[in-house]
Formats: sequence, C-alpha cells, structure tokens
Amino acid sequence: MNSPTKQKKSGSCGCGSALGSCGSHRQEVAKTTSLCGCGSASGSCSSNKEELPISEQEFFEGAVDAAIGDERKKDGFDQVFDVKMDRRSAFKKLTASLLIGAGAVSSCTSLVASEESKEKLQIDWEEQFKGNYKLMENDEKKATVSRLVRSYQLRTGKKISMSSKNAEDDVLFGYAFNISKCQGYMDCVSACVEENNQDRDSQMQYIRIHEMEDGKGFNFNEADDNYYHEVPAEGHFYMGTQCFHCDNPPCVDVCPVQATWREDDGLVVVDYDWCVGCRYCMAACPYDGRRFNWSKPEVPEEEVNKKQHYLGNRMRKKGVVEKCTFCVQRSRAGENPACVEACPTGARVFGNLLDPDSTIRWVLENKKVFRLKEDLGTEPKFWYFMD
Repeated sequence: MNSPTKQKKSGSCGCGSALGSCGSHRQEVAKTTSLCGCGSASGSCSSNKEELPISEQEFFEGAVDAAIGDERKKDGFDQVFDVKMDRRSAFKKLTASLLIGAGAVSSCTSLVASEESKEKLQIDWEEQFKGNYKLMENDEKKATVSRLVRSYQLRTGKKISMSSKNAEDDVLFGYAFNISKCQGYMDCVSACVEENNQDRDSQMQYIRIHEMEDGKGFNFNEADDNYYHEVPAEGHFYMGTQCFHCDNPPCVDVCPVQATWREDDGLVVVDYDWCVGCRYCMAACPYDGRRFNWSKPEVPEEEVNKKQHYLGNRMRKKGVVEKCTFCVQRSRAGENPACVEACPTGARVFGNLLDPDSTIRWVLENKKVFRLKEDLGTEPKFWYFMD
C-alpha cells in the first residue's frame, strides 16, 4: 500500500473493514466481486484499471490492518498467549500466571491479609494479562499507567507521576549534532543516565561520544568511546551517536512480538513489558542504538526520576532491550531532551521538523548536513553538520 488509491470498492463488513479483510468474510469475496466481460474479477484485467481515490481515514485504516490486522481485536489474555514461543517460554509464562492467580485467590480468602496486599496482587494479575500498549485505546492506556503508579506506591511508599500522552498532530521530532562544537565533555551522557533511570551497576548508556583522530574521517572502528583523559584532546574531534529514530526503522521490522514501533511524531519506542529479549532489533540496527539489560536495572531510590512516561523512562524489568526515546517524557511536554539541555557547548539541536520557525529547520535549511549510512534507506531523523 504505497499510495492512497484503490480499485472499485466491493463493500465492507460489519467489523468496519473492507470486505474480505477479516477472517469471517473471506469466502464472500468471490460471491460479491463483480465480473468483467472477460470473465475476470473487475479490475484484474487491463480494461478495468480504473482507480478511485479513497479518504485519508480509509487509507489509515487499511494501513493499520496491514500492520497489525486482527491483533487489535484481541484482549490482553489472547495477546499474551497467542504470541509464538517455544515450550520452555510458554511453560514459564503459564507458571508465572498461575502463581500470581493462586496468590490472588489465597489473599482474597485470607482473613488476615491486608487490603494493600490484596490490591497489590490484583494489580499484578491485571498487569500479567494486559495487552500490547500499541493496541490499547486511550482509556486502557490511562488505566495501565494508573496501575503502575499505584503499584510503585504500594511497593516503595513513594509517589511517581507517569504520562500516557500520545503524539500530537503536526509534530515530527528531529535532531541535529554540531561536530564543530562538541568538545567531548560527556555531560550529555550523564544527564541521559539520570533522566532515563538507567542501571547504575552496569553503567548502561544510550549515548556514546566517539573521539576520532583528525584527518582520518569518520572512522568508528578506530574511535575511542571510553576515553579517560582531559578533553578536548589535541588533534581529535568528537561525534555523538544514539538511537536515530529512523522513518524506516529495520529494528521494527524484525521484532517477532511487535514490542517496538514508530509513533506518529517519529519516535521509535518500546513496550518494555511486551519485549521478550530476543535482541533481533539490536542485530538489525545499523547504528548500534539499542542496549540489552542483563540484570534488573538498579537505581538508588533517591536518584529515581519520578517524572516518567510509559514509553520512556519508567523502571524496566530484567532481560529487555532499552534505547533512547528522545526523552519522550520531556519532548511530548514541550521540553528539550535532557542531553540537549545538558550540553555546555550548544552542540545539540532538537525540535519539530514540521515547524518552519524551529531551530532544527533553520539548521537543515542553512547548513550542509549529512546522515550516517543514508544508502541503507533507513531515513534517520538525526543529522550532523559543521560550522
């Protein structure tokens, strides 16, 4: 589906989809499709190539059906257990569900169990069988966020705020990096770690600053990503990389459980509760933009950033892939990502690509910009330039 046009419509079924697109009506297509004089289905021969424009809403619905199909009609339980998995994974999933269910039943029938214990187990049960965030309606998203906020309070006695704010209309986020200004200070890296509740023990970092030698071009194989000397070093320049939020992200295409996808504002996000840790996305990313957490992320309670977004910096579980989200909890609130705010030299520029008055648009229109590995067709929304 590369253009919003289609052949003459053959009607629609009760589910709202084009006739034949849902499983219950596929046999009716042959009965209801009109025949051409040649005996073929209307539109299948060269004399019947007449195309009619379709509305944007029809095109959108068709695109959604092509991407996720009947998945959006399933509830959380069906989504959880219809995912393809091996026998070991299925057994572990079923066992975990049974243990949670048994605990909930035991707590509800106990005379001594506290109301908070019962509430906690009820939350665990509902979280175990919630659906993919991408497929949720807005009220389901808000209910999920409310459960997580309450769960955190029950477990720690502390309060957090968590957003489920969707992408806004007429917003497409983009990023530019001024190589001339970066001095290798890594303030951006530290700010990203703190903002996004990254694991302190493993020193996980979404951003990498590459120290490169003058005169050798962009040679990442010889770049030093872990320098521990005074910067800027003579005869070197610095270049940052992270998730580039591609318009055509290969990481999304390879995910077997649809745990990662591209949002309407261009952000490539992850439902951390849906990720199964297969790491196919890491192998597919040509920019080394994703990180796998081998252990449960540990952040001291006093250092936890309590302003969170479901698709951003909320606390993750062990064994999932994490990545930069352009600080979705900040960007969708009208703020710059933490790395942009922290950069002491102004090397980082962020904004709305659809706003003609934005700084990012000025950079793209007035500087000689380039992107890494453009020949791959990934269309990253991360540009580099020099003064």
